[in-house]
Amino acid sequence: MSSEARDPNRLTQWAHGGGCGCKIAPAVLQRLLAQVPAHLMPPELLVGTATSDDAAVYRLRDDLALVATTDFFTPVVDDAYDFGAIAATNALSDVYAMGGEPLLALALVGMPVNQLPHEVIGRVLQGGADVCRQAGVVLAGGHSIDTVEPIYGLAAIGTVHPARLKTNAGAQPGDVLVLGKPLGIGVLSAALKKGLLSADGYQEMRRWTTLLNRAGATLGALPDVHAMTDVTGFGLAGHLLEVCRAAAVQATVQASALPVLPISRTLLAQGVATGAAGRNWASYGDAVDLGAVAADERGTLQAILTDPQTSGGLLVACAPQALDAVQAALAAAQGQPGWVIGRVEALPPGAPATVRVV
Repeated sequence: MSSEARDPNRLTQWAHGGGCGCKIAPAVLQRLLAQVPAHLMPPELLVGTATSDDAAVYRLRDDLALVATTDFFTPVVDDAYDFGAIAATNALSDVYAMGGEPLLALALVGMPVNQLPHEVIGRVLQGGADVCRQAGVVLAGGHSIDTVEPIYGLAAIGTVHPARLKTNAGAQPGDVLVLGKPLGIGVLSAALKKGLLSADGYQEMRRWTTLLNRAGATLGALPDVHAMTDVTGFGLAGHLLEVCRAAAVQATVQASALPVLPISRTLLAQGVATGAAGRNWASYGDAVDLGAVAADERGTLQAILTDPQTSGGLLVACAPQALDAVQAALAAAQGQPGWVIGRVEALPPGAPATVRVV
């Protein structure tokens, strides 16, 4: 579609993909990063690239560390204000996932400035600014360029006490897995782009994608919370595999316990899905064991496990005795206690990390 034929009020028409669904596929990203020469990391760098974590963490002193992250993407919705709000919520989530508290952000803006009305671009910026204000984050500036597709996100800085730092590498056998938000956002975004999403479906999508994962800062203070990440573009299975590989464990997920938005289930039954879900499965499907799942259910389950979540929920691995505290923290921050979806188990000697679904 030529730029002249595009509707400036439908931002998804300007992008080849949207939200966290436009992330580079996990397998491709791994190959690209393998070409980057390794550098000697200083001891102050508590978290770098080694475990595919959500943010970098740099210790300033014994009781204070910086959490640094950046996240941006192309439009996942048509409404300009909502696009900015969703992108900002998603970016700040990486700080919360480390147990930190975000303090400062810089906007990352790429817009087709001669094609989109400036008031539309302004609404994107306003949506992001309002989320930062809600989170108590200072939006102190940023950088903008003229691009073919609209792009928006944040570079965010937060702080964490090193003793409260949570990474994706701390999961322990016996831990319970808790998911903070339901799955199916990628399906909703695909339906929106195809003109198949109802008004109620859109409101459900907006509700979850603009819900801050601020419970992460509280969860960081709980010693029996062993690992955290947030579920975004690689889908639940992809991000849980990162946890398993980083901690040298395996996970068992209860298929019947997975929270999936009812509207997404209906759309999946109609064949609606994102291209990113297929790319995700191609990247890591050999490490996901669906052997215990009935054959006629595997297709739908695979689509749910790989569905790219934009601004998805926290995935928490905690000792069983901490479950009540974890769910209380989630309930206080976002009005619901999350869902227990599985457990962490010991990895047999020499076996690769896997996610088993039963």
